[in-house]
Amino acid sequence: MTVLKTVNIKDFGKKIQGKVRDIYVQGDKRILIATDRISAFDRNLGYIPQKGAVLNLLAAFWFGKTKDIIKNHLISVPDPNVSLVKSAKLIPIEMVVRGYITGVTNTSIWGSYEAGERLIYGVKFPEGLRKNQKLPKPVITPTTKAEKGHDERLTEKEIVQKKIVSLSQWKQMKKAALALFARGQKICEKAGIILVDTKYEFGFLDGKLILIDEIHTPDSSRFWIKKTYPERFKKGLEPENFDKEILRLWYAKKGYKGDGKPPEMSKKLIADLFQRYMAIYEKITGKKFVQDTPKNVNKRIQDNLRGII
Repeated sequence: MTVLKTVNIKDFGKKIQGKVRDIYVQGDKRILIATDRISAFDRNLGYIPQKGAVLNLLAAFWFGKTKDIIKNHLISVPDPNVSLVKSAKLIPIEMVVRGYITGVTNTSIWGSYEAGERLIYGVKFPEGLRKNQKLPKPVITPTTKAEKGHDERLTEKEIVQKKIVSLSQWKQMKKAALALFARGQKICEKAGIILVDTKYEFGFLDGKLILIDEIHTPDSSRFWIKKTYPERFKKGLEPENFDKEILRLWYAKKGYKGDGKPPEMSKKLIADLFQRYMAIYEKITGKKFVQDTPKNVNKRIQDNLRGII
């Protein structure tokens, strides 16, 4: 099956390549192209067919469902893999909101808790928690947004002391993040899904805070099946997940947690991720995911962008 590894568009200027997205800047706008690259442990690990389209279309769905909470950067979706957005000044903080304690890496919340830490990201966690347990209330665990290497932990105190944002701006970001998470959990619950945790990114546009990047996608969030969660948690089994966690768990079982050369993904893992990404899109949106896979995806994207910019 065809995968979109990268996109090269003539006459659109310099390409900025992120972990998953290829970006072209056009004046006060940006073209975000979601490729099929998949990353974990702060590195690219391969490609999943249709992943980019799922991310792009699902993010657009959520931007529409949350624009009453906070304005976002989305202008239009001219192609399944493309979003035309407003350029904003990035705030270099990843706002991670967690409703459950989980994770597979040593630096995850669960990894830190299991190692004996109770004050994590400046947040005090109670004794007696088990992996995958629901927290008393959602918590925010911010990190730096690193261009290269691992993101670093931040606390509220450090954010203000380092003047990344002011205290009032930080409070605004926290309020928006928690409101977005609550909205996401409510909509997911109706679809039989638990929104476990997620990541938000914010920026400033004309001096006002807006939501940027993506929202509630299987790349930026964990999703569990609500129906089977209680019994599986009781038995100490991993929840049924429809997100990138299956990738992390697969690598963890092979003893890989981010250091050194990663093993190559198996065909079965790729097929499983392909199915789960499409399934979570359909469960949340209630729409059938339509695969649009011409031999030349680059040409389709360029054709759909013609006249837009």
